[in-house]
Amino acid sequence: MSKPRRKRHSPEQIVKKLRDADAMLSAGQDVAAVLQGLEVSEQTYYRWRNQYGGMKSEEAKRLKQLEEENRRLKQIVADQALDIQMLKHVSSGNW
Repeated sequence: MSKPRRKRHSPEQIVKKLRDADAMLSAGQDVAAVLQGLEVSEQTYYRWRNQYGGMKSEEAKRLKQLEEENRRLKQIVADQALDIQMLKHVSSGNW
């Protein structure tokens, strides 16, 4: 038996699935049935609830954009720190 293929969900899809899960839970379904309906694991569901719970899809999209921008800025700072360290080493004449 093969494993199910992993899926990557967009923030909008996650928010929609969480809304659907809330509707199913309020309709009286148990958590196991909701997870099966969403086709996600229990761990994924609770991780999504912690990260995206109560967000609108626009807010989730903006969060992802800000996280990506933050990652790029951290990379730029790291590159500049390496350049500065290299220039200090070369200018000190220890080579």
